[in-house]
Amino acid sequence: MSVVVEMPNQKSPAQQIAADLMRKARIAQEAFAEADQARVDEAVRAVAWSLYKPEHAKELAELAVQDTGLGNVPDKIIKKQRKTFGTLRDLLRVKSVGEIERDDKRGIVKFAKPIGVVGIVTPSTNPGATPVNKTMMAIKGRNAVIVAPSPLGYRTTGLTVEYMRKALAQIGLPEDLVQILPSPVTKDTTQALMEAVDLVVVTGSQDNVRRAYSSGTPAIGVGAGNVPVIIDETANLDDAAKKICASKTFDNATSCSSENSVVIVDAVYDKAIEALKRAGGYLVDPSKKANVVNELWKNGKLNRHLIARDMPVLVKGFGLPEEAAKSKFLMVEETGIGRGYPLSGEKLALVLTVYRASDFKAAKETIRKILDFQGKGHSMGLHTTNMARARELAEELPVVRVLINFAHTFGNGGGFDSGLEFTLTMGCGSWQKNSISENLNYRHFLNITHLVTPIPEDKPSEEALFGPHWAKYGK
Repeated sequence: MSVVVEMPNQKSPAQQIAADLMRKARIAQEAFAEADQARVDEAVRAVAWSLYKPEHAKELAELAVQDTGLGNVPDKIIKKQRKTFGTLRDLLRVKSVGEIERDDKRGIVKFAKPIGVVGIVTPSTNPGATPVNKTMMAIKGRNAVIVAPSPLGYRTTGLTVEYMRKALAQIGLPEDLVQILPSPVTKDTTQALMEAVDLVVVTGSQDNVRRAYSSGTPAIGVGAGNVPVIIDETANLDDAAKKICASKTFDNATSCSSENSVVIVDAVYDKAIEALKRAGGYLVDPSKKANVVNELWKNGKLNRHLIARDMPVLVKGFGLPEEAAKSKFLMVEETGIGRGYPLSGEKLALVLTVYRASDFKAAKETIRKILDFQGKGHSMGLHTTNMARARELAEELPVVRVLINFAHTFGNGGGFDSGLEFTLTMGCGSWQKNSISENLNYRHFLNITHLVTPIPEDKPSEEALFGPHWAKYGK
């Protein structure tokens, strides 16, 4: 009789790396899981300061631009400090330990519990800010974190993680609450991490988002941006132009919340173009439009040598007049939308596509077509003094966020004059197959226990519930 010997499952090298990190993360998280709210908030402050600290913010911004070539140092410093400061403000105002909510009428009390170990996949566009932003939220929930960085931004993310670990150790907490995949990061090691953790949160490539959702682990991913905004005939044109310029040019348009198209109603089209020029825009001559398209996209993909670059690089790459280099962003007029018109999509560059619409109704339909092509679910904007139009857009268009009279980049991911939570991760809902339709925030890093006690019976009569149906259709 033959004997079958079962061999233990052999881990692949990638799975072994993930397992080793998970073992250390579990030990650290279990030690942190019983922390009270004061201790948790102390940890969140420490992590925040590790990036907000001026010399760290500057060092990491310089390293990011040096390694990735994306964005610019001054804006990356601002982004790191602004997002960190705003997120810290949000987190210190809420409870995440013990009882966090009570509804005596319904007899329900809610208690927050940790999720465990969170895998964080981060992009090359924000290799310093995104890891800290998500770690702050995860730590608020008493979780441990393992970061899977973009290979292009590995040095920046690695140093960022090192600073966070030192900050935790300084206040007497396990530094293994924050870890990073070892270099070189591969699809295999990232996949193994996704499968091993208790929650995976992905910002970056849609390939990573799809992998996360199919990993078997609860996942939060985001969709592609392609923000269109309307300028209507009631708008303060100079105010709108200044805000669009500030938002479009921030960190050389690396943000998914950066305006990609502006739709201007005919009644103020020429005046709006002049306002945009005064704000720093340069209107590309129609004869040069093909240059922009052919150079910004190569083989159907955005040209990495031109995205998120300074204006002189774009002007040289597109073969534009020298005077264009003195501007802050380029405007290219377009009429088409869809695959055959790449300017209608996300550009990640200092290029703003301009559409003319006969009236507000036509502008709304142009926005709808742009979103149907790319960016559905993400967000859009409107510059107006007619608030009825704002409500109309919010009721009708397939986006999670409609921003009114904002510099879009500074309101969409949270702002000091915006009620949205500070974040670097914007959910796009089922429109982009995302599991959330709001800004990522601390609540997504909590398990919630519901304590339920008896309440007076709340049982309406059959007549109350079925009466309208009976009256119209009979029993």
